[in-house]
Amino acid sequence: MAVLSSQTQPSDTQTVPRHVAIIMDGNGRWARSRGRPRTMGHRAGVEAVRRTIEASVELGIEYLTLYGFSTENWKRPESEVSDLMGLLRLFIKRELSTLQKNGVKIRIIGDRSRFADDIRALLDKAESATSGNSRLNLTIALSYGARAELTQAMREIAKKVASGEISADAITEDLIEQNLSTVGIPDPDLLIRTSGEQRISNFLLWQSAYTEFVFEDVLWPDFDRNHLEKAIDNFAGRERRFGAVI
Repeated sequence: MAVLSSQTQPSDTQTVPRHVAIIMDGNGRWARSRGRPRTMGHRAGVEAVRRTIEASVELGIEYLTLYGFSTENWKRPESEVSDLMGLLRLFIKRELSTLQKNGVKIRIIGDRSRFADDIRALLDKAESATSGNSRLNLTIALSYGARAELTQAMREIAKKVASGEISADAITEDLIEQNLSTVGIPDPDLLIRTSGEQRISNFLLWQSAYTEFVFEDVLWPDFDRNHLEKAIDNFAGRERRFGAVI
């Protein structure tokens, strides 16, 4: 990843969304179409992550959330999971310094308990080292599932009700949001899914209530700034009503 200029390079779009979330799909199909193992697709996908972070910084996007590894992904073959963990280790070790120089603040959401100790340490280091940055808030969802996130939030609230700390009548949408892993992060304005699939796969279910969706036919390893700008152009042409009549 390159060290970027301190100046943004906005696209021609009138409206750049504050928060873009991406479901990075299609690594396996990209590899299969080339007669290569799935692991090569994941490796190519890492390059797309680099390009997307750089483009987001340059375009002036404030928040970028990437769906890196779901709770369901643990069900994949052990060899594939092992390769993905290796890529995660390598990405953090190689890119952390550049991310820091580019003003990227890293936040990890999801269940870290299933990761090896060294990976948990790397994730902690990435968050700590970039905690003072503000140019781009990069959230990476790892071992993440929205249903699990909501279940955990309900457990925490139920404990408070059971202890008498709050009453059931005190449960509000704001209270639920305060117990989600994304607390402090604005809801996504735009959610992009690559590969042509049109579903959200247990990703940010609560947070995406009024998010605009764009489904791109491109496989994730081929995703680049042009595709991101195309999605932003699509977003800019929409009228967001948030349930109201305008």
